[in-house]
Amino acid sequence: MNKENSVTQNLSPLYNYSNGSWVYDPKGKVTRYDNTCKAIFKGWNCISSNKSNARDISNWLWKPNDYSLPQFDPVQFLQQFRNTNIGFVGDSLNRNMFVSLVCTLKRVSKEVKKWRPAGADRGFTFLHYNLTVAYHRTNLLAHYGRWSACVNGGVLKGFGYKEGFRVDLDIPDGTWEEAPSFHDVLILNIGHWWWAPSKFDPIKFPMLFFEKGLPVIPPIKPEIGLDIVLKNMIFYVNRRMRPAGIRIFCTQSPRYFEEGDWDQGGSCQRVQPLLPEQVNRFFSLERNGTNAETRLANQHMYKVLEGSNFHILDVSHMSEFRADAHPSTAGGKKHSDCMHWCLPGITDTWNDLRVAYLNDT
Repeated sequence: MNKENSVTQNLSPLYNYSNGSWVYDPKGKVTRYDNTCKAIFKGWNCISSNKSNARDISNWLWKPNDYSLPQFDPVQFLQQFRNTNIGFVGDSLNRNMFVSLVCTLKRVSKEVKKWRPAGADRGFTFLHYNLTVAYHRTNLLAHYGRWSACVNGGVLKGFGYKEGFRVDLDIPDGTWEEAPSFHDVLILNIGHWWWAPSKFDPIKFPMLFFEKGLPVIPPIKPEIGLDIVLKNMIFYVNRRMRPAGIRIFCTQSPRYFEEGDWDQGGSCQRVQPLLPEQVNRFFSLERNGTNAETRLANQHMYKVLEGSNFHILDVSHMSEFRADAHPSTAGGKKHSDCMHWCLPGITDTWNDLRVAYLNDT
C-alpha cells in the first residue's frame, strides 16, 4: 500500500469476525514465530518461562460464527504495506499486539532497522519493503503528571486536594504527539489505567483534570474525564493525520483475576478457555466484579466513537474466553500477571483480525 494510494477513511468491514468460539486443534496454527524472538518481553515469553500450557495456547483457534478468519500471510502483508508507517499507540496491551506483529514479520524479513521514529518507545523498519512498525507508549493518551498543592494549590486546594495527578484533557501525551503526522495506519487503545486504583488512588492520588491550563471546576470523575479525552484525542488525530490515513481503535483487552485483584492475591491458573456462561459471570457489568472494567471501558469508547471516522476493532469478546492465555506466575512472578498475554498467543489472532478488517474494507 503506497502512501500515494487512497485509503478508505470510514472502515466498514464486510464480515463480522468478532462473534464465534474457540476450537481446539492439536495441530494448531502454522508456527509464525517462536519464543526465540528477541522482541518478546521476558514476562510474556511463557514458553521460555515454562508455563505449563504455554505450547498449547496457540492450538485453540478462533472460529467466527459465519465466516472463516484466515491467518495473515506475513510476506503478502509486507508487500501490501510497502512504503507504509504503522503506529501502535497506547498502553502495554497495544505493545502486546505490536510485538506479535513484529515477531511475525521478522520471521520472513531479516533486514531490519531498529529505531524510535516520531518519539516512539520502539520501532522497526523492514528495509526491503520500507515498512515501519512502531509502538508509542502512553497510559491515558492525554498528558499527565504529579500535582501537589504545595507547588500550585490554587482553587483545587480549596476543594481539599493536597496531591494527585494532573491530567490535561486537551493535550496529548508527548510520547505520541508526532505519531498522527508520521504514520499512515494508527492503532490506538485506552482503558486499563483509567480504572487503576493502585496507580490513581481516588483518595490519596486522585486524577485532577485540567483544560486550557486551568483546573476543571467543579472536579469531575475519571469516567467523565475519559469521555472528554477520547473526544479531544479523536479531534487531535484528525487534525494531524492525512485524510486518507487509517484510524483504528481497539476495544479493551480483558484482564482475568479470580479471588481478588492483582495486589489482593488474585490469580489466573486456568489452562483451558472459559465456557460462555463463565464469561458472562466474570465480565458482567451487573456483577461489578474485578474484571467488569472491560465492558465498562468499551461502553465509553463506543459512545464517543459513534459516527467518527475511526474503525473499532473488537478484540474484547474473543479474548474474554481466554483465561488460560495470560502469563500468570510463569517465570517466578511475585504477582500473577492476568492482564497481558503470552507470546506466541492470543494477540496473534488479534493481528489476524486486524489484517482481515483492513482487507475487507
